[in-house]
Amino acid sequence: MTTLSELWKHFRLLSDQDAFPEEHKTFLQNFLAEEYKKREARRIEYLMKMSGLKRVKLLADFDWKFNPKIPRDRIMEFMQTDWLKTPANLVIIGPAGVGKSHVAAALCHDSIMRGKQTAFTSLFDLTAKLAKAKSIYSLIEYYARLPVFCLDELGYVIPSKEQADAIFQIVSKRSETGTSIITTNLVPSDWGKIFDTATASAILDRLSLNGRFITFEGRSYRSKK
Repeated sequence: MTTLSELWKHFRLLSDQDAFPEEHKTFLQNFLAEEYKKREARRIEYLMKMSGLKRVKLLADFDWKFNPKIPRDRIMEFMQTDWLKTPANLVIIGPAGVGKSHVAAALCHDSIMRGKQTAFTSLFDLTAKLAKAKSIYSLIEYYARLPVFCLDELGYVIPSKEQADAIFQIVSKRSETGTSIITTNLVPSDWGKIFDTATASAILDRLSLNGRFITFEGRSYRSKK
């Protein structure tokens, strides 16, 4: 957004820009461009605050060499798609410590920097919110309408039947409207360990729609410390 015409439309100014002399147009363009940057910075700050991301994680900071089996090309291939415009699903599978959450958080950070409302939450935190919610339906609708939603650490908590049904509703409602990112230590055939068979099958069915399942292998990055 650099031209005066684009800025004029963005701020919905009612006066005619062509009525101003050229020297005034230059001033107006610079002024509006600076104001636009400030607004975008405030918006990004707000989106970060609301996202649930506790720390900024970047793909540029990820040590791909430590675990050479981690398929970097598949992650980059996903990022090169229209995942922020066209609903997509990404499930990252692997043992603890191989960087699943780092990559998922980095994708969420990227979506926020592009101005997309994003939520990042662990299954533990989501089940706690569902247990405390005055209206589970309202919580389902909130997560369902977000452009990007990441459910981290699926597999470490066993949700109740009501919570599992709510998680299915979130995934199902999002399947054609937003991008969902899941990190888990369980291969799909083991999802029946935390959901009943029918719910696990239904969730996987929804995630398979425009979905990619990527496996991370290797040592725990925490062993480096």
